[in-house]
Amino acid sequence: MEYAFSPQLHTNRTILAPPCAGRRPSFPATSSLKTGSRIHLPPSSLKISNGAVCRAVTSPTYLETTEATEIDWDNIGFGLVPTDYMYDMKCSSDGIFANGELKKFGPIELNPSAGVLNYGQGLFEGLKAYRKEDGSILLFRPEENAKRMIDGASRMCMPAPTVEQFVDAVKMTVLANNRWVPPTGKGSLYVRPLLMGSGAVLGLAPAPEYTFLIFVSPVGNYFKEGLAPINLIVEDEYHRATPGGTGGVKTIGNYASVLKAQKIAKEKGYSDVLYLDAVHNKYLEEVSSCNIFVVKGNVISTPEIKGTILPGITRKSIIDVARSQGFQVEERAVPVEELLDADEVFCTGTAVVVSPVGSITYLGKRVEYGNRGVGVVSQQLYSALTSLQMGLAEDHMGWTVQLN
Repeated sequence: MEYAFSPQLHTNRTILAPPCAGRRPSFPATSSLKTGSRIHLPPSSLKISNGAVCRAVTSPTYLETTEATEIDWDNIGFGLVPTDYMYDMKCSSDGIFANGELKKFGPIELNPSAGVLNYGQGLFEGLKAYRKEDGSILLFRPEENAKRMIDGASRMCMPAPTVEQFVDAVKMTVLANNRWVPPTGKGSLYVRPLLMGSGAVLGLAPAPEYTFLIFVSPVGNYFKEGLAPINLIVEDEYHRATPGGTGGVKTIGNYASVLKAQKIAKEKGYSDVLYLDAVHNKYLEEVSSCNIFVVKGNVISTPEIKGTILPGITRKSIIDVARSQGFQVEERAVPVEELLDADEVFCTGTAVVVSPVGSITYLGKRVEYGNRGVGVVSQQLYSALTSLQMGLAEDHMGWTVQLN
């Protein structure tokens, strides 16, 4: 069922998701909506009671806008572009998240004593929405992001949305910002879910209230090189994570700690930093925000998940794709010396997808791969995964979720 949007329906600033049973659906008053925009209400969740449209509390309401943007899609980089809506959902000390709502994108209000500001009690996720050639939109494995947030929340003493709540909220936010999803092959809509201790707390303790927030931004390539080789330097002084710490969860503090080494590396002309383990200072861990893979012949090796590196969803997907194509993939401790004899090296992550490495510098020695071109394996895996993500290839893995 659909409701055609008209100016007479400007009754509320936000649209609740989901509305309480017996309540009429509300429509946002915003200049971004024009006559002809659609509010999508899944028929299976609708009931008619005394002429009112009612909804079971577990079913989301989808708002979709179609107004055109003025973005130069051919030259979009990886940066924040303010969009129309963000999603907001609260959880009190009882651990139960209340119904969330779509709000106009903009600043949020936090108590100066919020747990996230004082003690870093926060997590974030990252996933993408892609425009298919027929105009519909695909999400890539959003349930995996939901599960990873649940795992991270447990480590950080935080309640988390259920998988269903998470995925429904992502769907709603993407559809509400439909016009910001780039055309096929021009980029993607980056989706950033946040979970943070928003309640005020002075002593060191879990916050009394939590906020689940989602905002989105259209993006192009993460590295300015695009699908072109990047240059890494191995960091032998600073470490990203330690055993027993939070390196294996996507907590906000993991990323602030890499900024100094990354800044120094970029000032020297490198694209990013590759970190070593904090115990032996000899085994590969990950790049600042990417997982790392080393190719030798038909064998692809990547550091094993053991609590100090992030279990990347793109990493997991590339492993499955590579094995389906006949590669032998090993998850193990990878000594830094193996970089010196590798055929190819590449990084994976939501933002970069697959990024080939053209050179790595370690202790002053620079090693180059494939004449600093895009390696055959990197190109093959990149093409296979992006074809799935954009709906250009049949999804035999069951990884994509079509929204409209």
